[in-house]
Amino acid sequence: MGLSFRTTRFRGVTYFRSKNLLSRNLHTMKTRKIFGISLSLIIINMAAIMERADENLLPAVYKEVSEAFSAGPSDLGYLTFIRNFVQGLASPLAGVLAINYDRPTVLAIGILCWALSTAAVGASKFFFQVAFWRAINGFGLAIVIPALQSFIADSYKDGVRGAGFGFLNLVGTVGGIGGGAVATVMAGYDFWGTPGWRCAFLIMASLSCLIAFLVFQFVVDPRKLSGGVHELVKAASDRDNLIERSVNSSSATVWSESWAAMKGVMKIQTFQFIVLQGLVGSVPWTAIVFITLWLELIGFDHNSAATLVSLFAAGCALGSFFGGVIADKMSQKYPYSGRIMCAQFSAFMGIPFSIFLLRVIPQNVSSYYTYSITLFLMGLIISWCATATNGPMFAEVVPAKHRTMIYAFDRAFEMSFSSFAAPIVGILSEKMYGYDSKLVDPVLGSTREAFALSKGLLSMMVVPFGLCCLFYTPLYWTFKQDRENARIASVKETEML
Repeated sequence: MGLSFRTTRFRGVTYFRSKNLLSRNLHTMKTRKIFGISLSLIIINMAAIMERADENLLPAVYKEVSEAFSAGPSDLGYLTFIRNFVQGLASPLAGVLAINYDRPTVLAIGILCWALSTAAVGASKFFFQVAFWRAINGFGLAIVIPALQSFIADSYKDGVRGAGFGFLNLVGTVGGIGGGAVATVMAGYDFWGTPGWRCAFLIMASLSCLIAFLVFQFVVDPRKLSGGVHELVKAASDRDNLIERSVNSSSATVWSESWAAMKGVMKIQTFQFIVLQGLVGSVPWTAIVFITLWLELIGFDHNSAATLVSLFAAGCALGSFFGGVIADKMSQKYPYSGRIMCAQFSAFMGIPFSIFLLRVIPQNVSSYYTYSITLFLMGLIISWCATATNGPMFAEVVPAKHRTMIYAFDRAFEMSFSSFAAPIVGILSEKMYGYDSKLVDPVLGSTREAFALSKGLLSMMVVPFGLCCLFYTPLYWTFKQDRENARIASVKETEML
């Protein structure tokens, strides 16, 4: 349904029939700014805010969901697993859609998909319904996240791309803080007879629908602006021809082009090693969804737990931005190794921070200020890899038109593998370390169960952080050649236009 709808309303086909109209519209697009900032970038960053808020929504109310559906940590872990696994499997679809269709429309459809599924989770009466709609939520995120990343990659030059990704992550984390904190606080109340956590899901879904409308209506693909009028006319003509051919050939050309792009991306060694580190490096970030539940088990109330998690998220937001800026500076001095060194430092520091947080600090409410400082500093240091290294380096080792594809495949591999981390944490906590959800007091929590959950978390954080640091090492030898190959390919494509 999505593809047939877009062939009739695609702006590159119907809107750009006239060259005069095309010129006027291009001029309007280029001058549409607010306080000197592109309106498209503003809305894209708003979408990132909502995406991160949606991701943090369910983990923030794990305790209430556990009580509502009589679910233990392993069951809650399966909810995260289902969403992440579907997201991983469906991510390559984003690359295919972005090559052949308008990226703002792709984004809008993905946002609507996650918005409707979020509302459905809030209205669910049975656990299996929650699981089903979490899978649909993962499908929507699979389309949105790679398209957002490639949009940012196309909007910034090489020397400042780390700052661009860092800023995207910074504002996205603001959404994560807001979504998680608001949901955690609302979970302690009822509104018109409806549990607060359900209301939080419905509010988030409504705001996401608004963002989808803004993306569809106002966002302009930077690939259109960078090529000028000639390239737009050519793109519109090519799209007309493509649609005419698809009527007769069942879109064979579209899929053959997409398949060629997939094979090209998979052969890049830099991509292979970044994905390898990502397979293990994303595991701690998936496991850490239990952090709110762990804090509440220690005995912190909703407000205190929300504040502590928000401090960690704030540290991650600032860290991702400053990490991207630092990596930009390092890459200017060391073009082929600066970003790699930043990533290895950040990943390695996850080891001592995890041990100190989960094993050294006394697990009681009197340690509130120690937890506050530790969580903030931990977020500030361990959050560099994606913005300082992975995102910018991916953009430099493939031609521009394949950027969505490389981000999509990175998400596919990482999310599929790391999706197992959350249920494993729950299983380890219950089967190996003795977690029993029946012993948890709804108000005071349970120190014993908190200690068991912390052991499960630690086992899924220390070793993956160490392996992540190690697996970045081969990039010192592969990145230079892959970057040069991509530059040559881009020059050839430009000459053929």
